[in-house]
Amino acid sequence: MILEVIVSTLNEKGEVNLAPMGISWEDERLLMRPYRDSATFRNLTLNGQGVVNFTDSVLVFAHCAVGEKPFSTFPARSVRGAVLSDTCHWREFEVETAERGGDRARFLCRCVGEGRVRDFVGLNRAKHAVIEAAIAASRIPWLGAEEVGRQVENLTPLIDKTAGPQEREAFAFLTEYVRKHLSGKTGSGAAGVK
Repeated sequence: MILEVIVSTLNEKGEVNLAPMGISWEDERLLMRPYRDSATFRNLTLNGQGVVNFTDSVLVFAHCAVGEKPFSTFPARSVRGAVLSDTCHWREFEVETAERGGDRARFLCRCVGEGRVRDFVGLNRAKHAVIEAAIAASRIPWLGAEEVGRQVENLTPLIDKTAGPQEREAFAFLTEYVRKHLSGKTGSGAAGVK
């Protein structure tokens, strides 16, 4: 099973990188497959530690997916890392094994600490729609803005039917992000791989 989370890692200067990522998690082990040209890959190669943040805040997913807006964090307890302040709970991890070949690396990690900030509120279809829109928006460099625009448009009915204020705000942000790419009003046209 793949779970959508926010992975936080630190670079050589101690700066926090927050990246949405699908991870496989079983018992006290988790598997991450970051792209080799991502900050997450570089930071895991450098430090071998980080934090997996389980959050139901789709605003965090939306902004982190396209490299926008920093979010508040606090120091992890067991590793050199940072915990997202707007998380429900988190797991601190250390890399046990790494396979760095191919486009995507494989980091098998062991959980070494955990904590809880707040209760998980729950899910609705709009939260899932925002997650899918965030994933699509982050893939504009590979799929193109027109294809991503179609994917995001197909998710709109779920927002219309089930969204609360947070989901509407996150979806509007992503929709505007895609529109800017469609109209050519962005720099390089790349969403930026985390």
